[in-house]
Amino acid sequence: MNNVSLTRRSLLGTAAGAAAFAAMPRVAFAKELLRMSTLGPGTSPNLVMTTFVNIVNGALPDYEIQLNATGAATRHVLEVAMGRSDFCMSSPVIHSLMRRQAAMYEKIDQAPELVNNLRTVLNFPMGVYHIAVYGSSGITSIDQIAGKRVFLGPPGGAAYTTMERLFKAVAGLEAGTDYEAVTLGWDAAAAAFQDGNIDVYCNPTNAPSPALTQIAVTNEIRFLGIPAEALESEGVQALVGRPGFSAATLPAGAYGENQINEGDVTTLGVTVGIVTNKDADEEMIYRMTKAFYAGVQEAGQSSPWMRAITPQGAVQDINLELHPGALRALTELGVEIPEAAKG
Repeated sequence: MNNVSLTRRSLLGTAAGAAAFAAMPRVAFAKELLRMSTLGPGTSPNLVMTTFVNIVNGALPDYEIQLNATGAATRHVLEVAMGRSDFCMSSPVIHSLMRRQAAMYEKIDQAPELVNNLRTVLNFPMGVYHIAVYGSSGITSIDQIAGKRVFLGPPGGAAYTTMERLFKAVAGLEAGTDYEAVTLGWDAAAAAFQDGNIDVYCNPTNAPSPALTQIAVTNEIRFLGIPAEALESEGVQALVGRPGFSAATLPAGAYGENQINEGDVTTLGVTVGIVTNKDADEEMIYRMTKAFYAGVQEAGQSSPWMRAITPQGAVQDINLELHPGALRALTELGVEIPEAAKG
């Protein structure tokens, strides 16, 4: 009798639960949860990709993208290639390194195969490499960072490798020997520089960067650049000539009166992008790409930085084919698709 009673109660409970489930709004269970990885706050990729998430989540109720802003892009691309994440920031130079199994991918035998699992959603200008010091530090050139605490970027990341090579090319300085390469993430490094615990802070970002703007409100700040005599050197030209890279200018006065550079600063410019897995749903990527550029066009009227994010820029410096959904969306938006983007 007790067993029958328990069974009946179980059935009644199950029926009640099913009824309650059916009565709940179906939209709550219709969303497809997706993961996007990017760099930390204060970087251009974080700003652009946060905007992507906000636009897509608002315009397409079938999807909810959750943003992960920790770790390095060089690791994020492996996660996307292996199907463990849905989107991440990448760059033409990362794709080149994976194909050649070079630099941080030297010991990853699967890297040349994994890059074939990636597809471009869109590219955008990341900005220029800022090499920042406080005016009070007395540091006025790259060769003076010897013996200093320097943040190159998160260990294992493309920014770290780029700055490490730049300092060696310009001044012959080796990380770990001639200066201390601080091992921190983007968030922690920005806070450490603001607190005066780092002497030199490197960040590839559009100018003016929110993090550096905040510092420049109350502190004199200087940006170190590539001297003219070093620009044509073999080491610097090797960096400038990498996929997605170029020589660029950080204007004098970009950070107001407390930027104490006497003139424009020559540095490195870089293009990055959003990538996904080749097996991502075509219709989903198509709808997201169209929604993003529609949202950017509307928001650009009140947010000037967004005006640099254009459909035409989606194929700038591209060396990884577009996802079919992005290819369809960009074609409809009138973008001339280069052969490298067609696969």
